[in-house]
Amino acid sequence: MRHDAFIGQVQARARLDSRGAAEEATRATLETLAERVDPGLGDDLAAQLPRGIGENVRRMTRQTEQGPGAEAFDAPEFLSRVAQRAHSDEPQASHSTRAVFEVLDEATTGEIMDRVRQALPRDVRELVGSGA
Repeated sequence: MRHDAFIGQVQARARLDSRGAAEEATRATLETLAERVDPGLGDDLAAQLPRGIGENVRRMTRQTEQGPGAEAFDAPEFLSRVAQRAHSDEPQASHSTRAVFEVLDEATTGEIMDRVRQALPRDVRELVGSGA
């Protein structure tokens, strides 16, 4: 999937009023996800995404590699981080996070999103849906 199509799908599914808001929601979700999963898994995911979008994951996995590794946090913290990064409230962060994950499911191949979901705690998996 191309960058423009990815962002357009996020904008439509999350019902965001601009491409900029969709870019911000995508970046916020992927940066938060990258903090939560193992850096190697983050790199595997980034490799399947359009370059600019994948860079959101890579940037955070590089920071995680220098630190203690994947952070352990739950769904409320996940949403709080997405909301803060996206300059939105938590209900909007929840809606846009689910939209980003839906598009990730369509933009990736193989079992990468299954592996990503399995790396997340149950409450975050419930937040982002079960996948395609």
